[in-house]
Amino acid sequence: MKTDYQAMSNSTDMKRLTRLSAILLQLQTRRLINATDLAEQFAVSVRTIYRDIRVLEQIGVPIATLEGKGYSLAEGYKVPPIMFTEQEANALIMAGHLIRLNEDSSLISSYRQAVDKVKAVLKYAVKDKAELLAGRVAVSPASLRQPASESLSSIQSALTSFTVLCITYQSEIESESTERFIEPFAFYYSQQQHWTLIAFCRLRNDFRMFRLDRIRTLYHTDLRFRPHQLNLHEYLQEKEKNFTSPDKQLS
Repeated sequence: MKTDYQAMSNSTDMKRLTRLSAILLQLQTRRLINATDLAEQFAVSVRTIYRDIRVLEQIGVPIATLEGKGYSLAEGYKVPPIMFTEQEANALIMAGHLIRLNEDSSLISSYRQAVDKVKAVLKYAVKDKAELLAGRVAVSPASLRQPASESLSSIQSALTSFTVLCITYQSEIESESTERFIEPFAFYYSQQQHWTLIAFCRLRNDFRMFRLDRIRTLYHTDLRFRPHQLNLHEYLQEKEKNFTSPDKQLS
């Protein structure tokens, strides 16, 4: 029979193991983490986080310490695939049915590919349950619409690499299309359930909102732009002050 001390020790070790795994996960998914934030997240002291970082370093995890900023995982370091719990896998299955309701075919395709990769690392028991759940979820046919755009994934790439896009845009008011060179800034899902791109338009020399289903052609240029200092939340608040909805005056 375990003593109270042994039980307490095992519980402490399990908590620490869970915390170490969580820290490693954050190192993989975030460019930079700091000890103060981690200490608050796990309700431990900063000194405890320092010890945890040393433990990870001792078992071979290459962690770079940026003085005054935090910790970062060495570029190119790979760890074994993360195992998903049954609840996490089920959440992805349910989300997949909701993704089908959006209007961009590139997003649907990318999500399906991502879920396929997740399924590949599931344990057999979890995989069987996920497949069972997938066959027991349905969306009303009245909710499904034909995809009206296919450019969201391409624009996402330009947004994160600061690449200027050249688009042909069909105005909502005018019948003619115009060619625009734009600098992607952010996405906004409108009240009318349309994906909208907020971008700096070089033709108008100002930020504009473009509905993706009105973009007729799109290609990446060789031009780059500097990241904009505009704050998305403040931008939308300003739009709401001037109009009944941020959706107004799209271009």
